Amino acid sequence: MEIKVLGPGCAKCKKLAENCQEAIKLSGKEVNFEYITDLQRIMEYGVLMTPGLVINGKVVSVGRVLPVKEILGYMN
Repeated sequence: MEIKVLGPGCAKCKKLAENCQEAIKLSGKEVNFEYITDLQRIMEYGVLMTPGLVINGKVVSVGRVLPVKEILGYMN
């Protein structure tokens, strides 16, 4: 499984990254996690509003800080 948080490093982006890392711990799954701050790479996903959340190559959320429980739902 692969999870990426897209964002320039703002408070919302950092919070989403923290929530993702907590969800990863709770899930017990093997996950490759990446926090992408490079605007060029963010644009490649078509994300114009951050934070963005990408799970297994699919953009699942844009402009929201998802709670841990919701992130876990996407991981199942």
